[in-house]
Amino acid sequence: MSSRKFTRAAGLGLAAAALGLTLAACSPQNTLNAVTSTNGLNVIQNVRYGPAPRNVMDVYAPKNVQNAPVVLFIHGGSWQNGDKEGHKFVGVSLARAGYVTGVMNYRLAPEHRYPDYVQDAAQALKVLRDNAQSYGGNPDNLFVMGHSAGGFNAVEMVDNARWLREAGVPISAVRGVIGVAGPYAYDFRGEPTAVAFPPNGNPDDIMPDRHVRPDAPPNLLLVAANDTTVDPYNGVTMEAALKKAGVPSELKVLPGLNHITIIAAMARPLNFLGDTRQQVIDFIETHKLP
Repeated sequence: MSSRKFTRAAGLGLAAAALGLTLAACSPQNTLNAVTSTNGLNVIQNVRYGPAPRNVMDVYAPKNVQNAPVVLFIHGGSWQNGDKEGHKFVGVSLARAGYVTGVMNYRLAPEHRYPDYVQDAAQALKVLRDNAQSYGGNPDNLFVMGHSAGGFNAVEMVDNARWLREAGVPISAVRGVIGVAGPYAYDFRGEPTAVAFPPNGNPDDIMPDRHVRPDAPPNLLLVAANDTTVDPYNGVTMEAALKKAGVPSELKVLPGLNHITIIAAMARPLNFLGDTRQQVIDFIETHKLP
């Protein structure tokens, strides 16, 4: 496989199946979410951030919290599938850590190509910020996190100067971005994921590693050592671009994890798989406002 190749983003259900988290008549992903309790949390479903049917997010917040960090999470799925419902476990996990967390849907390819889904992320962040105080969050203490294709969306939206400005989100309000197994630096031409990008699109005009703003906030790039879906070299290349621009960054290669288990490990019952959740919490705690 090419060092920059990104072929597909499999569903979390594959990981759950491998872990034996199956129940009769239920998908493995639904099983994981079914054992993820929201007791003690406030959950606001289908918060609308735009006019399209998929322009919605679910917000998970600790009860009686005030001035908490706010996290927007973006799911993966090759920009062609996936949804917020399948990532309830991420919202709950981050809310249990004390953070107001939005888990968003976005418009999908091939009907919607770059930059539609990046613009969706920026607009979702704006709405989450505008309503942060009503959920107990601090609107100037924002973090963005994404897995796989969602990692691309997160890093591109935050590190490119264009998207926050267009959405009306102050760049100073975003304290950090977390990419989990994201494809930040690959040639999509000839790949199945080409349908997520403009016809005749050029990676030099699109890939997040090609246009990092020097005033971007700290980046945490988590890479699965055994990833065969998104080549770990994407993280290496993205970190090099960040360092060249003078942006603080951390590249962490997590041993024993693959493209799916690196995000499955965000679920508190699956922390034994690897260090994803603790890495994310440590990063937020380090870079949040005092």
